[in-house]
Amino acid sequence: MKELTCVIIGGGHAGIRALHAIRESTKEMADGRRLRFVLIDKQPHHVRKVLLFRPAVGEEAITVPWTRWFPEGVDFVQGNVAAVDVKEKRIQLQDAAGREAELRYDLLVVAIGSVIRQPDPSQGGIALTDPDAALKIRDRWKANLRMAAAATNPHERKRLMTVALAGAGISGIEMSAELAPAMRAEAARLGLNPADVTVYLLNDRDRLFQEGPAKVGRRLDRILSDCGVRVLHRRKALFEENGVLTLNSGDKLPVGLCVWTIGLMPNPALRGMGLPLTAEGQIVVDECYRIQGASGAYSVGDCARVVDPVTGKADRMTCKEGSYQAIRLGKIVAADLEGCPAPTHKSVIDFFCIGLGYGQGLVWTRKWGIDMIMTGKLAWRIKNFTWDKASMMR
Repeated sequence: MKELTCVIIGGGHAGIRALHAIRESTKEMADGRRLRFVLIDKQPHHVRKVLLFRPAVGEEAITVPWTRWFPEGVDFVQGNVAAVDVKEKRIQLQDAAGREAELRYDLLVVAIGSVIRQPDPSQGGIALTDPDAALKIRDRWKANLRMAAAATNPHERKRLMTVALAGAGISGIEMSAELAPAMRAEAARLGLNPADVTVYLLNDRDRLFQEGPAKVGRRLDRILSDCGVRVLHRRKALFEENGVLTLNSGDKLPVGLCVWTIGLMPNPALRGMGLPLTAEGQIVVDECYRIQGASGAYSVGDCARVVDPVTGKADRMTCKEGSYQAIRLGKIVAADLEGCPAPTHKSVIDFFCIGLGYGQGLVWTRKWGIDMIMTGKLAWRIKNFTWDKASMMR
């Protein structure tokens, strides 16, 4: 009985979902073949990237051991992939100890996702890029409040109690909604006036939530205002220096901290792997997620340019799209191994869940041309479910 090696590069939301889906779909192949799975990731654990803002606000841990999903039957290699030879079906990598290694595969799934965009270092502030950056952000605003409690100058006290989030995508919205109440609670504990806490959310567009209708953006504005967040539209942060944040409008905001939440880009590590890429840096795949010109190789998630063959619509870089791609990939791989017609990609419906602080959320979808909006505790429970679902926590 022949054993095939299936290598998954990337243990993010799409990677762990793809591994699980392929494993389930290929358990009983007609010819008796079996798959051996190898998961490669640079981290020693899975990082729940959708909750990256949580350690910046409170004490929540967002890392999960690989053994939660794959206690046996999956080999884990911590390291970075340097190159992929699609003709010889082998991977060159560097392990966690810095040693060079080579790994052969029969099937390959590239799911190394995206990275968070970073400003130029000269722009100051801290970018919310990883758990370490999140901890630095939390330490900074808490230290600022302690200094504010000892400050005698009211202007300096106010500056230290002010945070600006530069970037108003969903990550910026969710972080601001939890940060403002957390800062107010900490200010009260230190004997400061919670009303003096200011959290700015800087949006360089004319409204929030460009993915949906304007009325959802207006609803978000109102909810964030109730959370203590001041949304500034058509405002883009340029740079922070010596406690002053300069905006494109010419305004200057005294701030104790500037946090950059400026969106995602395809993982730049892709550019060194030797795989076919679009101009934007995503892997070129067909309607079955097969990598162009690479037999037995697939890609899903943020690192792949996935286009609906019927509508021509490209998937966004979200865990929702990546998860559905990964689930379908399990069926595609099984079909390809059996020599059967494989299912093709199909876009999911527009459906967004946004967390807006503990016990508060917003859900929007469009069905039959009708916008459906839900807010409050039920929306919050739905959002929590999607966060857990993304990391296969339930």
